[in-house]
Amino acid sequence: RSFEIDFDPAFLSQPEAIEFPSEGGRIAHAFVYRPTSPQQQAPAGERPPLIVKSHGGPTAVTSSALKLGVVQYWTSRGFAVMDVNYGGSTGYGRAYRELLRGAWGIVDVDDCTHAALFAASQGLADPERLAVSGGSAGGYTTLCALTFREAFAAGASHYGVGDLEALTRDTHKFESRYLDGLIGPYPERRDLYLERSPIHHATRLSCPVIFFQGLEDRIVPPNQAEAMVAALAARGIAHAYVPFEGEQHGFRRVENIRTVLEGELFFYAHVFGFPVDVRPPAVRIVG
Repeated sequence: RSFEIDFDPAFLSQPEAIEFPSEGGRIAHAFVYRPTSPQQQAPAGERPPLIVKSHGGPTAVTSSALKLGVVQYWTSRGFAVMDVNYGGSTGYGRAYRELLRGAWGIVDVDDCTHAALFAASQGLADPERLAVSGGSAGGYTTLCALTFREAFAAGASHYGVGDLEALTRDTHKFESRYLDGLIGPYPERRDLYLERSPIHHATRLSCPVIFFQGLEDRIVPPNQAEAMVAALAARGIAHAYVPFEGEQHGFRRVENIRTVLEGELFFYAHVFGFPVDVRPPAVRIVG
């Protein structure tokens, strides 16, 4: 459906479709959005913080359609955004889509990591203020990038998958054998499910993370986020856990959606060291 937006288009960041080199010289794809605001300017010589967005699916696709909360909220507040179509995404041909076959948790993570490094190398972002964010399957890629890679200084998991074995046991009927193609047949290749599940390697998670979780989520139950939070707490690493009563796999209440946006911004401001005028009461940063 079309809808009207009632704000100055000078705040809208325009998407730039780019290709960038990923693991082994393979080419990956993304949309770049630069910070855009007629009211604020960064200090001279300072590069913006970057949020790498990892879409769900995972064999879905992100587009250049107007995304107010996912992209424009951030670019109007001084962030650059890279919305990544990692290997396995639809829309770039069969060979590209099949890159994720048997390689979920590897190819997608490589591409999101290289997207951040490429942005930093091109002067689009501050290499010390790189973040990654995603929900559901995108949350899995986010947690893998934060656990198994070292490029990012912070991250946000929105009901992200941390335990692949639990996901394949508990997921809904429509996707009941989906992971056979993305990881391997279960239980025959249970070793891969354990190897690629951040929840089993939580001690490798070494940077601040904020978790947003619906308490009635049956696809990714709260205990997955809670296990990761416990690992961060045990090591004194800054983190926040924001659970929502009555929410399931995705957030639908307007007050909760607002808390998520402002909470993630508040968290990044705490980690990266810049002032913001929001402080959601539900977000308590520990560590």
